[in-house]
Amino acid sequence: MSIDSNARSCGCGRRDAPSRRGFLAQFGTGLGGIALASLLTRDGALAAEAATGGLPRGCHHMPRARRVIQIFLPGGVSHIDSMDYKPELERSHGKALKGDQPEAFFKNVGLLHKSHFPFKQYGQSGEWISSMFPRIGGVVDELTFIRSMVAESGNHIPAIYQSNTGFRTIGFPSLGSWLSYGLGSMADSLPTFVAMPDPRGLYAGGTNYWASGFLPAEHQGVSLRMGGGTIVSDLKSATPVDARTERARLELLQEMNRRHLEAHGSADALAARLHSYELAARMQTTVPEAANLDAESKETRELYGVDDPDCAEFARRAILARRLIERGVRFVQLWSGGEVGGPIWDAHDNVPGNQGGEAKRIDRPVAGLIKDLRRRGLFDDTLLMFNTEFGRTPFAQAANGQLGTGRDHNQTGFTVFLAGAGLKRGYSYGATDELGYKAAVNPVSVYDFHATILYLLGIDHERLAFYHNGTRRRLTNVSGRVIHDLIA
Repeated sequence: MSIDSNARSCGCGRRDAPSRRGFLAQFGTGLGGIALASLLTRDGALAAEAATGGLPRGCHHMPRARRVIQIFLPGGVSHIDSMDYKPELERSHGKALKGDQPEAFFKNVGLLHKSHFPFKQYGQSGEWISSMFPRIGGVVDELTFIRSMVAESGNHIPAIYQSNTGFRTIGFPSLGSWLSYGLGSMADSLPTFVAMPDPRGLYAGGTNYWASGFLPAEHQGVSLRMGGGTIVSDLKSATPVDARTERARLELLQEMNRRHLEAHGSADALAARLHSYELAARMQTTVPEAANLDAESKETRELYGVDDPDCAEFARRAILARRLIERGVRFVQLWSGGEVGGPIWDAHDNVPGNQGGEAKRIDRPVAGLIKDLRRRGLFDDTLLMFNTEFGRTPFAQAANGQLGTGRDHNQTGFTVFLAGAGLKRGYSYGATDELGYKAAVNPVSVYDFHATILYLLGIDHERLAFYHNGTRRRLTNVSGRVIHDLIA
């Protein structure tokens, strides 16, 4: 029986049953929506092309990494208090910044202020790290620093958008969505792209930071939450459903897909996926199984700090990130920093209290994650990203040239780091000036940063594109260069 737009049948003798489109719309609010995001990206838009020359599908060259864990710190981490040691700033403490009137987002330019935390050298590389991140200092020989990052905005929301999507406005796909679109999934029963927001609150902009923009909706990030309640919204029915009923629902959907295929031809994108909806039921077990940290050893829990009240929450999410990539999730994003006005890396008034407190939440888990990836053989083909939208000023944020304890936004120079993925270990690229104010050596734009990330995953950033409203859109817009000096 063919299906038309006026009269539809579910095969049970009843007319006016839900259409396939209507059924999917209802189904998409629960398990089906999550399954769709996973199953339809199994091959990926670019990955659907036949591989040539022995390259993995979707890749333009041999990749250094197969998967990504991104740790994103909204609010602006102070590079000069954490990872960018400036002896001249120590000597200039309490003095006014010489030269042109300094730029500051809130215009309250105080006196130069030395780091609020003592620095020391770590590892064979001798990299300088402050007491904000002592445990990250302990793994410094695994890290690749970019000390000359530059952002285009000193305003949080536009800068966070650019850090995650390449653009300062809403509506563009996130990095994770581009990777889902380009490379597809490595697992049938888990999402391709997972975002784990800080449970203390979503930053202004919310889920737009992991949205798919103009890319097909199945490439958006799936939000997972640790702690109380269900880890994924609507993963299970609001009321209990027995296995037989659940099976019948999936069979009904599969029958609707088969009829849709008959009506619209074999070119339909669902043609090769008719069998895959059976896998949707697996997400009801695979996601909770991945989130079950009871399976982790005592040694692993101690490594991350699961029982340390200073960092227990982020430690659990860091372990989950590792468990997800082990099971085939391609891109996992960990957020540390809540809503505006709440717990966030935005130290306008009190750098030691603000940044020191936030650092305690992540220092041990991040170091533990790096060590854990190394010992499990995942480090070399996993890319770890540790970044923020901008840095902080070397002068205090204080009226009338006073010496306060806060710092203003600074988009003109800051530090991020990468790890794994065949990068140079214990290496620093670029530099800010002697006070840590502006990028002075090898400035790196967000476009350069994204181009390099894509390169490490086997993608030419100029070739990964999507036509939208007549424009050939890219993550890197019309700019970007790969920083080959970072690669071993």
